Amino acid sequence: MSGHSKWSTIKRKKEKIDSARAKVFTKIGRELTIAVREGGSADPTVNTKLKDVIAKAKANNVPNDNIERIIKKAAGEGDTSSYEEITYEGYGPSGVAVIVETLTNNRNRTAGEMRHYFDKNKGNMGQSGCVSFMFTRYGIITIEQEDIDEEKLMEDALEAGAADFISDGDVFEIRTEPNDFTLVCNDLSAKGYKFLEAEVGYVPSTYTKLESEDDIKMMERLLDMMEENDDVQGVWHNWEADDEE
Repeated sequence: MSGHSKWSTIKRKKEKIDSARAKVFTKIGRELTIAVREGGSADPTVNTKLKDVIAKAKANNVPNDNIERIIKKAAGEGDTSSYEEITYEGYGPSGVAVIVETLTNNRNRTAGEMRHYFDKNKGNMGQSGCVSFMFTRYGIITIEQEDIDEEKLMEDALEAGAADFISDGDVFEIRTEPNDFTLVCNDLSAKGYKFLEAEVGYVPSTYTKLESEDDIKMMERLLDMMEENDDVQGVWHNWEADDEE
């Protein structure tokens, strides 16, 4: 997901969801595999990372059968691919801060591709920590406002342990502490709420406005290139896009 607290950015991603669904399933499947291996268990009651990824998978409508099959395969070492988690940071056009989380089996390939994306779109890849200080890590649950009682959702979210509740354009955004993400997801899901997206990600403390059409086009292309890369699990930034875009 890109941005998180601006509806125009969420809408831009939402418009791609149907065509990108298979890719989303593949990326979450890879996260499930890594969670099983790194956590040393296929049991989410003792593997908290796996528990969180399962919650994310369900929030993104990955079928239960798919989830179970991937976990069993990972536990049985049916897939011997070796992946590592690497986070890249950098700047897009006019200094927009960008964080990219990846899962890769070839760090040289992925680093080269990320650097190429930044360079081709008036940006540059920086060192670890160069922009992450501008963000806070939260669990982020996005729900469309249509047919939702705002007061009831806010009450349910806060009772479930949410840290913040925001009405932003056509969506409600519920933020949690990272460790509370799964609990809040499960609680709201059990009450019948459907999520547009749900994941642990980064929320910027400040935003950067792009004034020129060229910068806007470059920023959109940068995000497209990153989100289409199979190694990329998530992209976050502090671009303040106009709602009418």
